[in-house]
Amino acid sequence: RPVVERRLHPVTPLRRAWAPVAVLAGWAVHDPGQAQQQLTRMTTAWLLAGLAVLVPAAALYGFLSWWFTHFAVTDTELRIRTGLLFRRTAHIRLERIQAVDVTRPLLGRLAGVAKLKLDVIGTDKKDELAFLGEDDARALRAELLARAAGFSADTAQEVGEAPARELVRVPARVIAVSLLLMGATWGSLLAAVVVPPLLWLATHSLWTVLATALPLLGGAVTSSVGRFVAAYDWTLSESPDGLRIDRGLLDRTHETVPPGRVQTVRIVEPLLWRRWRAPGAGGPGTGRGWVRVELDVAGSSNSVLLPVAPREIAESVVSRVLPGVAVPETSSLARPPRGARWCAPVRWRGYGVAVTGTVFAARHGLLRRRLALVPHAKVQSVRLTQGPWERLWGVADVQVDTGANKTVTARLRGAGEAERLLRTQAERSRTGRRDARPDRWMEREGQAGPATGTSEAAGAGQP
Repeated sequence: RPVVERRLHPVTPLRRAWAPVAVLAGWAVHDPGQAQQQLTRMTTAWLLAGLAVLVPAAALYGFLSWWFTHFAVTDTELRIRTGLLFRRTAHIRLERIQAVDVTRPLLGRLAGVAKLKLDVIGTDKKDELAFLGEDDARALRAELLARAAGFSADTAQEVGEAPARELVRVPARVIAVSLLLMGATWGSLLAAVVVPPLLWLATHSLWTVLATALPLLGGAVTSSVGRFVAAYDWTLSESPDGLRIDRGLLDRTHETVPPGRVQTVRIVEPLLWRRWRAPGAGGPGTGRGWVRVELDVAGSSNSVLLPVAPREIAESVVSRVLPGVAVPETSSLARPPRGARWCAPVRWRGYGVAVTGTVFAARHGLLRRRLALVPHAKVQSVRLTQGPWERLWGVADVQVDTGANKTVTARLRGAGEAERLLRTQAERSRTGRRDARPDRWMEREGQAGPATGTSEAAGAGQP
């Protein structure tokens, strides 16, 4: 079919026109004394003349950069051509697209535009199209996800955005309380309270105290406020093209996690979250604490699935990400042998491992527990490592490598147990990959077509 090239939204030149202004601002910040000296020498006439040259030059640069930027969706790739003097063409294979996010900055929401970001296998940063009209951005995201899912080129544009059903909406109150229960928050505040008095006793200099106290206090506040603003109105929904995340108070972000491409799921339990008894099925105070759910997706930087949720709801969400997977109970995790205490005198008590028919699970951490779940089909390689000190005490580590260039380690297992785990995990990985569904999840064997619906969510609700 003929390839139709498209341009970005006409408001895009306003964004790119800031480049010449940014160059001058960078020079002023780099050498403020010289900038102030040059500014004082200039008369009003020279300032007006400079503005008369700078403003049209910036506007011309923004217009030309927009005019020479095109994108097109072909049968096999997304093609992006940019550059005024130095031309650059990006060829993004559709089957290598991991996720497509739509970001709506605050000013962009007022102008009715959005930014499209793409996570692609083999790239360190996201390719983006900024800006598109909101409707155009949603339509293009739906088309790219449909093509990545296995729809043909003729039907991808007709599919439209798949309907979504809400699984979890995290209330703002829960996000605020979870931030107050973070050790990092209290550590920053403690540093802001303790360090300034010590500096006063050592220097008796008010300026030194203020120069230290204000950044510490400001950093503690802005860090927590920034996390709250980013996670505000966090909503997790399920659709045939994957799990969708909508979040943000000022800048709204719409992310999609395609099914079948998640390499690792981690359940993180900070100490105070474990002690916090949220309402459970048996009433107030009967819950099992709060957790955070994180992901490793090959080629994607999206890492948080749920910023905070009761453990029961988090486990139900994990079952949606990894169908057929049940999160192992804490009591089912095998602890290291007693010889491990000589290799990690305190931390060894936080290690554990469990292997089920579907996942390899490894836990570490005492104050901040992390339980990593790796589907057998996503294991790329298995290794056994043993240093001289570990060999002396008869323990070894079993490392599992995933497609997201990450490693999950079962620490300080008995030497015999580690060898058995190495052999059995290699065999489970082979059989898991053989039986796994394809990454192009709407493609059936021998033909391509849409999925026939989606199952109902189990146990989802509001934390």
